[in-house]
Amino acid sequence: MEYSAKQIRFTLAIVMVASFITPFMSNAINLAIPSIGEEFGGSQSWLNWVVSGFLIPYAAFLLPFGHLADRYGRRRIFLLGTIIIALSALGCALAPSLPVLVAFRVVSGISSAMVFSNTPAILTSVVPPGSRGKMLGLNSAATYVGLSAGPVLGGLIAGVSWRGIFWFNFLLALIVVVLTVWKLTGEWKGSSGKTDGLGSVLCVAAQALMLFGLGSLSKGPGYLVSFLAGAVLIAAFVWYENRRADALIPVRYIVRNRPFLFSNFANLINYSAVFALSYVLSLYLQTALGIDSAASGLILLIEPALMAILSPVTGALSDKVRPTVLAAVGMGLSALGLFFFIFLGVRTPVALIIANLGIIGLGFALFATPNTNAIMGSVDRSLYGLGSSMMGNMRLLGQSISMAIVSLITTAFIGDAPLGSEAYIAKFMVSLRTCFIVFTVLCSLGVVMCLLGTRAARAGAQELAAEE
Repeated sequence: MEYSAKQIRFTLAIVMVASFITPFMSNAINLAIPSIGEEFGGSQSWLNWVVSGFLIPYAAFLLPFGHLADRYGRRRIFLLGTIIIALSALGCALAPSLPVLVAFRVVSGISSAMVFSNTPAILTSVVPPGSRGKMLGLNSAATYVGLSAGPVLGGLIAGVSWRGIFWFNFLLALIVVVLTVWKLTGEWKGSSGKTDGLGSVLCVAAQALMLFGLGSLSKGPGYLVSFLAGAVLIAAFVWYENRRADALIPVRYIVRNRPFLFSNFANLINYSAVFALSYVLSLYLQTALGIDSAASGLILLIEPALMAILSPVTGALSDKVRPTVLAAVGMGLSALGLFFFIFLGVRTPVALIIANLGIIGLGFALFATPNTNAIMGSVDRSLYGLGSSMMGNMRLLGQSISMAIVSLITTAFIGDAPLGSEAYIAKFMVSLRTCFIVFTVLCSLGVVMCLLGTRAARAGAQELAAEE
């Protein structure tokens, strides 16, 4: 079925607003944590769960909801998820206590998985292949605008009241609900079949345990048990899925579909290498260079701002040039930028840091949307929900790995050195360089994955041409 230009524009607008919500909230909520602690007087552990209580279920439920969307309809799951996001944001805004706030954050994480397992899938269902990269690029721009606006707009709102951030989120979600009911007509789903209930339970439990353990490894060896238990469940999940006809994850299809497989591995590696960049650089700018938090935030805005500006351009370019090639070039630029950061010192000029952030921002923009185009272009129409949710899953797992790398390295090198002391700064600089060495190696491996995806895509195209 072909859609009119007007229908495509409305669909794009709805998906872009939805894609702004979660990245905005993820960055904005960090600024509200101190105010939440002051009002409720909770422990640091409870305050951490305001963030983790959202992120863990968000990641864990992506694949099951992608599966359900392919079975029962992408618009249906998207709309229901947006309604629940609005209600959970309202619950957070009115929360009378910290446990209630955390409970609504968990609900918000689950409902966000319902929405964001479907945004690329809905766009890909509506947009013709020749314009897919351009539209995905515009959608990516909305995501990066959300990331950029989180610290700025979120900080302004939190300055009045932390509850205002949730009221803002509620209004945005309500707008998406109204527009979806009013303008997002039609339904898209793949083949009908049984829902993989046990597979979904295994998937959620495995990822929740792994992500919880991964995020807490630096706190002590006890958390390793959670991570290992999750890894065992992942193995059991893959074994079980390989024997099901109506599987949550069609293992054999994924293994045979090399472009899809390699592009997802590249996605995982990219976020593992780049995600923690803003965190470690924020510490570096404030601790080693003595720059205040506001100025540090402005410097770090350069990377997401470039991504927001360039993503529509790189997306449109990926409609004309093989997207895996662009992704490889982008990952290569990111690796180069990360390599330069290995040589940071306590007297490095800020101008060089800004220029290098520009290189990484350009690299990320060249990678992200073309890689999304490659993933969504490599799956059957009936499995768009799988492609969309797998991509999101790899992104969030990569983000968790990135933060775990930083946490483990900084804990190992810095130890109990007093914050701000000369010993602390010296040890921090060693840990910083070590992080960037690891990230550079990871990013270089990601380039290899992109090139393998390119080779697999070319081989598939040649086989198709031979059959014709």
